[in-house]
Amino acid sequence: MPASDASEDRDPEQPDGDASPVSTTGPASRQPLRSAAFRWFLAGQSISMAGSAMSPLALAFGVLQVTGSAAWLSAVSTAALVPMVATLLLGGGIADRHRRDTVLRLTSLGAGLTQAGVAFLLLAHQNPMFLLPLSALNGIFQGLTKPALRGIVSNLAAGRGIQQASSLLASVRNATRILGPTAAGLLTASVGGGWAIAADAASFLLAAAFFARMSLPDLPPRSDGAPTMIGELREGWGYFSSTPWIWTVTSAFAVFNAVNMGVWQILGPVMANDTIGAEGWGLVLSTRGVGALLAGVVMVKLTVRRPMVPALSAMTLGAVPLILLGTGANTFWLAATAFAAGVASEFFTVVWETVHNTHVPQRLISRVGAHDEFWSFVPIPIGQLSTPLLAATFGTVAVAVTGGTVAAVAMLVPLLVPSLRRIEINRDSE
Repeated sequence: MPASDASEDRDPEQPDGDASPVSTTGPASRQPLRSAAFRWFLAGQSISMAGSAMSPLALAFGVLQVTGSAAWLSAVSTAALVPMVATLLLGGGIADRHRRDTVLRLTSLGAGLTQAGVAFLLLAHQNPMFLLPLSALNGIFQGLTKPALRGIVSNLAAGRGIQQASSLLASVRNATRILGPTAAGLLTASVGGGWAIAADAASFLLAAAFFARMSLPDLPPRSDGAPTMIGELREGWGYFSSTPWIWTVTSAFAVFNAVNMGVWQILGPVMANDTIGAEGWGLVLSTRGVGALLAGVVMVKLTVRRPMVPALSAMTLGAVPLILLGTGANTFWLAATAFAAGVASEFFTVVWETVHNTHVPQRLISRVGAHDEFWSFVPIPIGQLSTPLLAATFGTVAVAVTGGTVAAVAMLVPLLVPSLRRIEINRDSE
């Protein structure tokens, strides 16, 4: 990707003039819990994340119960992922042009309706072919949602409140990850994965109702000479591609995500189905959530002056569970390494979201965030589709161990960029 020497040499501690943190007027606050808009957003997100925490395990074992095929699981997962990735950039343009609370209401409603359809098909044991279009529609709504979520924190919080808001959201997200997989595993083992998917559908619909109570200020009217949607999308790409500290991290996660989603989310449930079962796999995922919750709580108060080096270095721990999964580790060791991976992953997530909201211009946040997610998600379908084939050819041990090693190395490569190592956060916290 193109990157100018000027952007390489630019000190990220001195952002562009329009990259300054959002004003504390309106709903944005340095103490986000005092903002009614943020409280409604937090409530809606909490409900939505509670349902979504059950969805991956429930969908995986629900599809396996109906089809008994890893290929079908891969196809259904990919059917949702490809449209989601394809609509991310459009979602970034929409979220920067329209009120993000309105976007979230509409996309949550759509996601709830499509998940309800998936739940019905699983509960009724219908032909799995019908899951594909519903999964695709759900992926579209998710693709339109993610850029709005990436940008809305800076609408609701300012200064040090940005990291506090991100940490609060991370804490809630990880609390649901602790309970969600275990609940999904128990539901799946007792009455089937369709009921957990139905709960996810209900959570989207309830979240839409909460988002309806959240009101952001109207955007300024657009002038006659304002850029078109295409022009604005090009502007977002120009900023992203000329900022090495962003696109190098995105590239690293493109590799990491492809490996992780292929090995952990595709091979993981298939291997667990024959060994530790849905309950054991749910326990492993929940333990990862415990680690992530711990990190999220700590990050509410912890400030690291230059956080990108420790954040990316810690992410190498995220590759260890992949290696142990391939070597046939038992539930205890999978859970222990998943806990460490959860701590590392959430530490990085809070740091990256805070850096993004602090250093990227407010008017570009959703578009740049969309590029970050788009390019890091594009290789995931390749990983999901190729992993079963590679495992059949070379064996699960070779695929998991090699993939885990590659993922760990990928996390260290961005540290070669000087501007990334110099990034500071919370510089305006006082």
